[in-house]
Order: sequence, then C-alpha cells, then structure tokens
Amino acid sequence: MAAPEEHDSSTEALQPAVEEEEETKTFKDLGVTDVLCEACDQLGWAKPTKIQIEAIPLALQGRDIIGLAETGSGKTGAFALPILNALLETPQRLFALVLTPTRELAFQISEQFEALGSSIGVQCAVIVGGIDSMSQSLALAKKPHIVIATPGRLIDHLENTKGFNLRALKYLVMDEADRILNMDFETEVDKILKVIPRDRKTFLFSATMTKKVQKLQRAALKNPVKCAVSSKYQTVEKLQQYYLFIPSKFKDTYLVYILNELAGNSFMIFCSTCNNTQRTALLLRNLGFTAIPLHGQMSQSKRLGSLNKFKAKARSILLATDVASRGLDIPHVDVVVNFDIPTHSKDYIHRVGRTARAGRSGKAITFVTQS
Repeated sequence: MAAPEEHDSSTEALQPAVEEEEETKTFKDLGVTDVLCEACDQLGWAKPTKIQIEAIPLALQGRDIIGLAETGSGKTGAFALPILNALLETPQRLFALVLTPTRELAFQISEQFEALGSSIGVQCAVIVGGIDSMSQSLALAKKPHIVIATPGRLIDHLENTKGFNLRALKYLVMDEADRILNMDFETEVDKILKVIPRDRKTFLFSATMTKKVQKLQRAALKNPVKCAVSSKYQTVEKLQQYYLFIPSKFKDTYLVYILNELAGNSFMIFCSTCNNTQRTALLLRNLGFTAIPLHGQMSQSKRLGSLNKFKAKARSILLATDVASRGLDIPHVDVVVNFDIPTHSKDYIHRVGRTARAGRSGKAITFVTQS
C-alpha cells in the first residue's frame, strides 16, 4: 500500500505545462465522495498522486483498468478509493476481491482499506496461508465487504468453506499483477476467474508488466484503459544506486563495513535464499547489530513480528528474501543492500523500490562478485 504521499516535485520540472493543472487537483475534483475525501485528509494525503489522477476518474466511470506506476506511487489508493466510492452507492457484502502475491502485502492493503473506510464501517478479511483457516472461515461467514487474499488460500476456502462464494462480486483487483499472472499462480487464477461473475470490474496494477498481462487482458478485462504513469520499468529519480565489485569470500566483511560506515540508517538487505538470510542475520546479531530476518520458511506470526519490529524502528536492519521485495511500504528505509544479485531485472526494480518512497531519497548498494 502506498504511504501518505508527498508530491514528487522532480516531475514538475519535466512537465511545466501540466504543473498548473496538477496544482488544482484534489480528490474531490476526481469525483471522490466527501466522506472519503475526509478520510484521505485524515491519512495526510494532501493531494492525489499521478497514478491516482489518471486512474480514479476512469474507475469511477466503471471502466476496467490496467495501472502501471513505479513503486511507492500510491497504487493502492488508486484502486481502494473507487471501490469504496462504489460501495457507498450500492452497499453489499463480498463486494470486492483483491489478489496479492505475498501475505505481508495483503495485510498492508487491508490496513489501507480499513483506514480509508473507517468512518463508513468497511469490513475486510485477509485470507492468506500460514494462518489458521478456521478463524478465516469465521471471518468469511460474516461476509466482509472486501476480501484481500493470496490465490492459493482463497481457492482453499472457495472449495471447503460452506456457504462462501463470490457470485455477487463486483470488483476484482490484482495487485502486483504480473507476479500473480506468472506461472506460480496460473492454475489458481484460472479457477478463481471461473467462479466469479463475468459482469464485474477488473483492475490490474503493478510497477512492472509482462506479456502475461496481455494474455489475461483478453480473458478477463472488458475494453480496459491503460493508465501508465511510467511506461518502461524504471527506478525512482531520487534513488542513488551503487555497486561494489568484490570477491565473494569477502562479502560478509564488506557488509559489516558498510553497516558500520552508514550506522544510524535503517537497512533492508536482500539475500537470494532463506538459508543465507538466516545465516547473515545470525552473523550480524553475533556482532551486535540489531538485525532480524524475514523469509518464507518462518511462521506467519514470526514474519509479521519481524516486519512490525522493523516498521516500529525497534530494529534497524531487516534481512529478507524476495518475499519482501514487492509492495511493502516501510517509509523509513534509507539503504537497500543487494547482498545477492536478484535473478530477474524486475526483482531489482522492486527491491530498490523499498527505499526512496513517496518522494524521499535513498541509496541502493549491490554486491557484485566474480561469479
């Protein structure tokens, strides 16, 4: 989910023509109802971001949307506001489904929906793996307005939870759509599309898009509009990117050196495997750093615990696998270290997008070894 955004001033230099027009845009101008405008105010969203200006009016007209915008640019608000707006006009249960690839992202999106919809009593259910499914079945039995789910666990409930179906669904959102449409989730997504109404609105949002999306577009979207704020996938302008060329046997030493040199900053360190994440975390801990791991082999409560400690600034170093590379909004990350180089260029974009969010600056350092 997006953080409360400051406006990115660097873009205005590029398009002086649009500047005046953007000055005047408020959420009300985009057609958002007063109650929700107040909610935005309370969250400190002074004015809509570029992707929100593009997407919200079209979504309110009832169009299907493919939204492309770099990380940290307010994508969640761009789909949450139109959905809540429509929900106010025609209140009903099980109104919208948001699919996300990772569990942490699902919780984050749910927080944003609840914050925006607190004054109108919006109920959300987060349906993800790693958490007791009985309590989730109970949450679904209460028929929440918004279901935020990872595809696998949702199928589970559709097949096994009595009385739960999505036949009345009005909105389907895929956040980090390219990842959901990847091989990993293909069968699940096909199953979900079979059991939800054809007559619905569909939003796809991501910072990076692949050919897969075009394939899905034919299957599930009706006459969609593409709102691309950045067409080629790129990193944020205020991000300084560095690399270190070192022999792999000295990686640990250099990591510790960098952590000492840049002490006082908060770090996210990305490793390629769960194992390496755990090992490096223990190494740093033994050297007296406040480091915590976050990876797929930890239990869900531990994962959320790690994330919350880091968010609360109780720990200054978070070591993670790519589980944490997408979508997680932790406002105060100063430095991203790629301890292991990511396998895909896309993952690099998502990883370094954890810093320099919402108009702030940040550093990314990548370790390049001989191999």
